[in-house]
Amino acid sequence: MLKRIKESIIEVIQGADLILLGLCCTASLYGIAMIFSATRYNEDNRKVLVQTAALLIGIVVYFGISMIDLEMLIKRWKWIAAFDVLFILLLKTPFGVSDNTGNTAWLKFPFLPVSIGPAEVVKITFIILLAWQLQWLREEKRDLRSFSAAFYVGGHTLGIAGLYFVISGDMGNALMFLLIFVVMSFVAGFALRWFALLFGASGAVIGGIIAFDLVPDSKKYMLNRFIVLFDHSYDVQHTGWQQTRSLLTIGGGGFWGQGDLHGTQSQAGVGSVPARHTDLIFAVIGEELGFVGATLSILLLVAIIIRVLVVGWRAAQPFHTYVCVGIASMVMFQMIINIGMCLFIMPVIGLTLPFFSYGGSSVVTLFAAMGFVSGIKKRTVVRRRPGRPLGSNAVY
Repeated sequence: MLKRIKESIIEVIQGADLILLGLCCTASLYGIAMIFSATRYNEDNRKVLVQTAALLIGIVVYFGISMIDLEMLIKRWKWIAAFDVLFILLLKTPFGVSDNTGNTAWLKFPFLPVSIGPAEVVKITFIILLAWQLQWLREEKRDLRSFSAAFYVGGHTLGIAGLYFVISGDMGNALMFLLIFVVMSFVAGFALRWFALLFGASGAVIGGIIAFDLVPDSKKYMLNRFIVLFDHSYDVQHTGWQQTRSLLTIGGGGFWGQGDLHGTQSQAGVGSVPARHTDLIFAVIGEELGFVGATLSILLLVAIIIRVLVVGWRAAQPFHTYVCVGIASMVMFQMIINIGMCLFIMPVIGLTLPFFSYGGSSVVTLFAAMGFVSGIKKRTVVRRRPGRPLGSNAVY
């Protein structure tokens, strides 16, 4: 019995994408080290313990998810779609809690030690459903040009993004749904005119709202976050405070940094660098480890993205390719926007740096997403190279 269990465990480990797992673990350990530094000023080790536990759970989830057959899972697409809607609607129950911006974007259950962000989970299931829709349109309907095809996938995307934004008020993750949709649809080969229409209509709507001053008072802080990008002196003590402090912190790092645990701003008291362990973790990296450390963190994330895209490129069917593209674009956009926030060239919209920022549920769901990629790699038939014995496991 024990021998069979041992053999099963070895089979699961050998079948998983260990290269991708290694990259994800390296980025996460790097992040834990920086979270320790970012929270050292108040002697709070709980966040480090939570993040470490999340990493260990994430590794187990990674191997577990890699065993799931996406073709079998997508047969329950109606249940997945219902889950997405109901999980978001839970934010309107007593379990829904607000963050310091007033957005109700978290679920706090009494039996869990950490909060859960529904968007982190729904983004993954959204990618799987959208990938299946795109394959169905391309392979079965052979239609990626008509209005009905665009409405089919666009309606799904706008429905989920709109529902989430209305319920939570979280603009960042609502935007992520739209960006993921654009990349996946473009890769699938959707007619370019629909992208032109999407961007044109979005620009017209946003421009009209601003021109006619239709932004509700409760949401004007969102508009101010865009205004401050073009005028850094605008509302420095409030809207621009977080990014001003971030830019100052990164600028103090120079090429080699001030040294781990020795950042002037990172190690200062409350108020020196807000959200230093979450949204602004990149600023801590830049100050303490300098340009070298910041570049290394970016290269780690780029390596993860490339690895996911390589698996997608070699996938056996378009469905798997689209899933990989969606997951890669999710990590890519979060990385670009978060680093842009820290450099004061992107608005603050609450997106954290994947694998690096503090967030137990975020780490676990990221490893779950990568587990799906690992499962795709496991089920991809790779052509046997000349000279390799039959039955050998191809590694790529």
